[in-house]
Amino acid sequence: MPGPSQQRELPDLAPLINQALLDPHLDQDVLQQTCDAARHFGFAGVCTNLNRLQAARERLGPPGPTRLIAVIAFPFGAIPSTLKQAEAEWAADHGAEELDVVPDFWTLSQGRAELFAEELAEICALGLPVHVILNMARLPADRLNLAVDAAIDADVSGLQSGNGFGPAVTAADIRLLTNLARGRCGIKAAGGLHTLDQALDMVEAGATRLGTSQGPALMQALRRGQT
Repeated sequence: MPGPSQQRELPDLAPLINQALLDPHLDQDVLQQTCDAARHFGFAGVCTNLNRLQAARERLGPPGPTRLIAVIAFPFGAIPSTLKQAEAEWAADHGAEELDVVPDFWTLSQGRAELFAEELAEICALGLPVHVILNMARLPADRLNLAVDAAIDADVSGLQSGNGFGPAVTAADIRLLTNLARGRCGIKAAGGLHTLDQALDMVEAGATRLGTSQGPALMQALRRGQT
C-alpha cells in the first residue's frame, strides 16, 4: 500500500486533470472561477454539460492547452442513438473539443456488442476525441470485457471508469481497465477522486487522465507536498 503523498514521487498532475463542472446547481461565478483556475494550472480539460458548454467556451477563450469537453447522454446513456448523435453534433458545433459519451448499456446487456460499437463509431466519426464512460460498478466481468473491446473497435480515444454516481474509483478498477485496454487507448479515472493520494494511486495504476471536481485543491495539495 503506498504511503502518504509526502513520501511518494509527485508527478505533474496538471496535464492529466479533466476538471469537472457537472453540478446542475453550479452558478455562473463558480463556473468562471473554475475555468480561470483550469487555465492557470494548465489542466488537460474542463468537462461540462451541454447547457453550460457555451459559457465555458466563452470563459476559456480560443482553443488552447485546456480543452473543452462535453458530456453526452450523461449520466446514464439511456436515450435513443439519434438523440445521442444529435447531442454530440450540437456539442461539436458549439465549441467542444472532446466528448465524454455514456454508451448504450441496454444493447450490451442484450449481447448486441455490434450495436454498442456502431453507436460509438458514429460519434467518433465527428472527428473529436471520445472517451466512453463505463459504469464499472454495474458491469459484470464478461460485459465489461465486451464493452472495452467494442469501444476500442469503434475508435474511442479512451475509457473512463465511471460517471460519479456510484462507488469511488479504485486503483484496482484502473489496473483492470489498463489490462483490458492493453495500451490501445487512454484510461480516465473518475468518480469520488478528491485527495492527492487517490490521484497518485490512479496514476500509478495506469490512469492517463483524472476526472475530478477537485482539480485546484489537488494542485494546492501537490504544491504543499513539493515544498
